[in-house]
Amino acid sequence: MGPFDVLVVGAGPTGLTLATLLARQGRSVCVVERHPDVYPLPRAVHLDGEVFRILHEVGIGDAFAEVSRATRGLQLVDARHRVLARFERDAATATGLPEANLFDQPELEKLLRKNLAEFPAVTLLSGCEVTDLRQDADRVTATVGPGRQVTAAYSVGCDGANSLVRRVLGSAQRPLGFEQRWLVVDVRSSVEFDAWDGVHQVCDPKRAATYMRIGRDRYRFEIRLRDDEGPADFATLARLRVLIDPWAGAARDDQLEILRATEYTFRACIAETWRDRRILIAGDAAHLTPPFIGQGMCAGLRDAMNLAWKLTAVLDGQASATLLDSYQAERRPHAERLIKLAVILGRAMTGGGAAAAVARRAVLAVVRHVPAVAAKVLDATSPRLEGPLVDKRLAGKARGTLLPLVRVGPVLVDRLLGPGFSVVAITGTDLPEGVTRVFVDPADQLGVWLDRLDASWALIRPDRTVHAVGRSTAALGFAA
Repeated sequence: MGPFDVLVVGAGPTGLTLATLLARQGRSVCVVERHPDVYPLPRAVHLDGEVFRILHEVGIGDAFAEVSRATRGLQLVDARHRVLARFERDAATATGLPEANLFDQPELEKLLRKNLAEFPAVTLLSGCEVTDLRQDADRVTATVGPGRQVTAAYSVGCDGANSLVRRVLGSAQRPLGFEQRWLVVDVRSSVEFDAWDGVHQVCDPKRAATYMRIGRDRYRFEIRLRDDEGPADFATLARLRVLIDPWAGAARDDQLEILRATEYTFRACIAETWRDRRILIAGDAAHLTPPFIGQGMCAGLRDAMNLAWKLTAVLDGQASATLLDSYQAERRPHAERLIKLAVILGRAMTGGGAAAAVARRAVLAVVRHVPAVAAKVLDATSPRLEGPLVDKRLAGKARGTLLPLVRVGPVLVDRLLGPGFSVVAITGTDLPEGVTRVFVDPADQLGVWLDRLDASWALIRPDRTVHAVGRSTAALGFAA
C-alpha cells in the first residue's frame, strides 16, 4: 500500500491527533493500530487547557466539552482523610475552556476516530500490527501483518511504552529516578459518591492514593501497592472496598461495577533519540511520566502539534528535512521538565515516613492560606520551549510561550489564524502581504499583551508558539 506521506504507528490519542493535523493540511496518512477497535478501558483521564486548545485545532473541541468534566481543583488529605489543603479553581476562564479536564479516554478516542474518518486521504488499518520497519534514502517501508507492506515518506511511532518503532531506532530509555507499583481501579456506579468534586490526593507514605470522578458515572482510584502486595490481593469487591470505601462507602455492592483493577508501574523515563532520518517517535514511545500532574497524554498531544507542521513544511518543500531536528530539540527538554516536576510533586505529596507526614501537615496548614502558593499549585501553564527555532532575542515573557488563547470578538483567536505562520498585530500596523494577519485593538487583551512586550506585532508559528515580536515589520519579510 502507498506511497503515503506519513505512516503513523499507533491509533491512541497521540497518533490520531497527529494524523488529523496532517490530514487537515492535505497530507496522505496511513494509521496502523494493533487493536481491532478503540481500547475499551481508560488510561489517561486528564488534560489541561493548553491541550484542550489542540482538540479545538483538530476539530473536536466542542464535542469533547460534552463528554468531559472540569475539575474543581486539588484536595490533599492525610491517612485518616482529614483535609490538609484544598486548592480550588475558578469555574470560569477568559476563553470558556477549563484549565483542568477529566474524561474517559475511550470516549475521546471515539471522537478522534470519527473526526479522522472525515478525511479521505487517511487510511486506518485496525487490527493490524507492524512487525518490521525499514528505511532507505527515499522512503520508509513497514511490514503490516503477513504479506502486506506499507510505504511512506516518513513514519512516526506513536505505539506506546513498549514501542517497536523506538526499538527500530535503537533508542535507549533514560530513567529519571522514579518507579512505583500502583493499583489502578476504574468503577462505574449508579449512585453519586459523597465526595468533593475535585482530585483527592492521599498524602500517606504507607498508602498513598488518588481519587477523582472522571464522568457522569465513572470514578478512578489509584492506590500505591506495598512491596508484598499484588492485584490478586484485591481480586474481590470485598477486598477492593477496603481501599475505595473512604469515597464509595455509601454505595451498596450492587451499585458498584468494577471495570478494572490492574497493576501499573508508574515510571519516569525519556528516550535518548527521537528521530533517525525518516523515522520518528512521539507520545509514550518517547517519554513516560508518573501521573501526579496529569501530563502523560498531554505531552503526547504536544508532540503531535509540534511535529505536524514541521512534517507538513518538509513534505511541501517549504523546508529541508533538517527542520525535523528541531522536534526533539524543542520537545524533549519540555517533556523532561514536566516529568521531573511530576516526580518532585509525587514525592512531596506521598513520600517519606511518619516524620515527613507530620511536617507535611504543618507546612500545608500555613501555605494553603497563601494565594501565591495556591496559584502556583493550580497553574496549568507548561514550561516555555527552548531550541533552535526559538528566538533568543525575544522578551523574556514571550520567548517559547504560546500565544494567549483569548476571544477576538465572538471566536477564539486560533480560528482566525492560518495553518501556517500568522501575524497578530495592532490595528494600523503596516504588514507585508502573503501572511495571515489578525488585527486587534490596543485596548483588547492581545493588544495589551503586545504592549507589555513593547511590540506592535507577534509572529506566531503553526503550533501557536510565539516565534518573534517587534515594532519594525522589516523582519517579517521572510514570512511572505
